[in-house]
Formats: sequence, structure tokens, C-alpha cells
Amino acid sequence: MKLIDGKHVSEVLRKEIALQVSEWISESGRRPHLAAILVGTDGASQTYVNNKEKDCREVGIDSSVYRLSDSIGQQELLDCIKVINEDPGIDGLIVQLPLPSHIDEQVVIQNIDPSKDVDGFHPVNVGRMVLGLPTFLSATPAGILDLLKYYDISTRGKECVIIGRSNIVGRPLANLLSSKGDPGDCTVTLCHSRTLNLQTICRRADIIVTALGVPGFLKADMVKDDAVVIDVGITRVPAPGTKSGFRLAGDVDFDRVAPKCSYITPVPGGVGPMTRVSLLKNTLAAAKNNKNQSSL
Repeated sequence: MKLIDGKHVSEVLRKEIALQVSEWISESGRRPHLAAILVGTDGASQTYVNNKEKDCREVGIDSSVYRLSDSIGQQELLDCIKVINEDPGIDGLIVQLPLPSHIDEQVVIQNIDPSKDVDGFHPVNVGRMVLGLPTFLSATPAGILDLLKYYDISTRGKECVIIGRSNIVGRPLANLLSSKGDPGDCTVTLCHSRTLNLQTICRRADIIVTALGVPGFLKADMVKDDAVVIDVGITRVPAPGTKSGFRLAGDVDFDRVAPKCSYITPVPGGVGPMTRVSLLKNTLAAAKNNKNQSSL
């Protein structure tokens, strides 16, 4: 069994991005700029946004965070997005999810300028991804592809099972892994809460990706020998005696599943760090696109 070390891979890729950003600054005379909107005080969301700020500083990208009250009205949030959309000095925009229940997430996503949608959630960017056209790829699926490339894990002709059909991970990843290319050329089965005979389906998979948010869901009897297991799930579970009072758990029963695998990601330190790297790559791409559009 070989551990897929997302922390190490993300560090390697951040150094490459930092060099590319430095070259871009020398060429264009300005830094790429990423803006994030954070609504409310959710602890996990605040930590994630803070980490994004740190990542930006490390690679030379400017960042701004718009911190808004969780009582803000939907139209006020859309007005804030409009201001950022129209600011030529901002290249990328993310709205941290989840949003308060009184705000329609899809309406918010659809109001982000697709050319600044570095999360890759806007219908225009999703459509381009499905068609195989250049676009911003969703951060988590893109990070998974980078891990497969780094460890030279072959996907061509392999059978891949993805557990979880969200628009953020499961659906885009299924499209990317079934597309022509490398990574790609997989036969993909997308499973969900209504899937029958899930254990049987998983046991035939060469690659399993779990994106449920259910700690320990994937058991050893669901995984064949030498499978590759990618654990996207991350959940806070009680951990009495620790300083924080909790620990992070993945969707995989790691201690029992890992001995059967050829490769497996840990939680934390697997897919998570790669998601943040994808945002940096997309922000740099957005800055370059912004310059090209400005010169037209």
C-alpha cells in the first residue's frame, strides 16, 4: 500500500505556481487577485477561507475577503457580487458555501461572472467542462486528477466507482474521468443513496472515490485487493481529550481498508490540500484571460 500524500503534492505544485505567478507579474505588471465572499461565522468555512488567503500570499497572488453577516438579504449579496464582477482589478471570485438557508445558492452561483468563476460552478463553465472545452474545472475534481497524474496512476480502461452525486464533486469528476485523455478513459459508475447492491458494484472497481461526508462508510469488504481509493469525505467527529474536542474523519474505514489498497488517500492530508491548489491555478488562468479580454 502506498499513501497518496496530498500535502506533499500540493507543496510541489504551489512552488510551480509561484514561479508562474512571478513570470506573469513581470510580464503584466500586476498581481493576480482572488476575492472571496464569506457569509456568516461558520468555523469550517472561516478556516477554509483563511487557508486560501495564506495560499495566495505564498504564491504571490493578492486576495480580498468580503465578510458579510449571516442575516444579509439575498439581493444585498447579489449586489456585492455585481461590484466584484465589474471590478477589473479582481480576476477570480469565490462565494464560500454553504450559505444561510434563506439564500438560494444556485441564484448566487449564476450571478457570478463566468470569467471570474474560479470554483467552476457556473452553468457556463460546467457546460464547457462537459463538452471538453477549456474552462475552470471544479477545484476538488481537478485536485484529484492532479494526484492521479503525480503518482502516475493509470486510469485508461479502468473501472471507477464514485460514491456521491453532488454537483461539486461526484458529477463533474464522473465526466472528467470518462472523458478522453489521461487521466480519463475510465468506465465510470456514479453511485448514490438510491443505488442498489452498492457493495457488489464497489468490489469490481479498480478505483473508488468516496464523496459522502459519512465517516467510515467504505468498509474493507467493499474493496477488492489492489484497488485505488480516493477519500474526499471530511467530517468533524467528537474526540474527547483533544484540544479542539474533535478530529477529522474521512468516508473510508482507513485502518481496515488501507492494507487492501495499492494507493489510498488519508484524511486529513489527502484531497483537501489539492482543492486549494486548484483555486490558485484557476485564479492565475483567470488573470491571463482577463488580460486577453482587456486587450481586445
